[in-house]
Amino acid sequence: MFAQLSRRARLSLGALAAVLLLVTGIAIGYLIPIMNRPGENSIDAGFARDMSVHHAQAVEMGMFAYRLGTTDDIRNLGYDIAASQQWQIGQMQTWLTEWHLSPTSSNRPMAWMPSGMNTLQADGRMPGMASDAELKKLKSSQGKDFDTLWCQLMLRHHLGGIHMAEIAAKDASDPEVRDAAEKIRVSQSYDISQLTEKLKDLGAQPLSS
Repeated sequence: MFAQLSRRARLSLGALAAVLLLVTGIAIGYLIPIMNRPGENSIDAGFARDMSVHHAQAVEMGMFAYRLGTTDDIRNLGYDIAASQQWQIGQMQTWLTEWHLSPTSSNRPMAWMPSGMNTLQADGRMPGMASDAELKKLKSSQGKDFDTLWCQLMLRHHLGGIHMAEIAAKDASDPEVRDAAEKIRVSQSYDISQLTEKLKDLGAQPLSS
């Protein structure tokens, strides 16, 4: 029957088939990323939301050090932490926008963590985060007392962040999230080595918890 069609009809059918293939290909190309993007309760989304909050406190503390630190080393480290973690917050919020997810969730903090790995503090703070009382004390401290307390709080803060980043680097579904989490782990490990050395110079020890 196809052979009996006119040349014009055959060309029209061929063109229609090509258009249908093209449209199908575009639709598949559009749907695959949507189907594969992280969902509301994914590790990826939970990490992006919670680490954004965790980072926000580090940015605040970093700027304290930039303004109030007594040495160039403390001030520069504080600024570097604030700048890098503010950039990472932007990156994580961009992911959530691309995934069409809210920047916040009704889930409790760290609900995305594997069972037994959710190490919230007794009052519900994420691991490493300073309390309001600790931040108030930090802001009112001066001189060597400020430098010491800042290093202690930031060291503890980074240890909590690394705990979160290790899980995301291993178990997140999106390779970009895994890569970013690993970079956070590495950079904060380096900061921890610097903070530890600063505490030794100050004749102080890390906080016990």
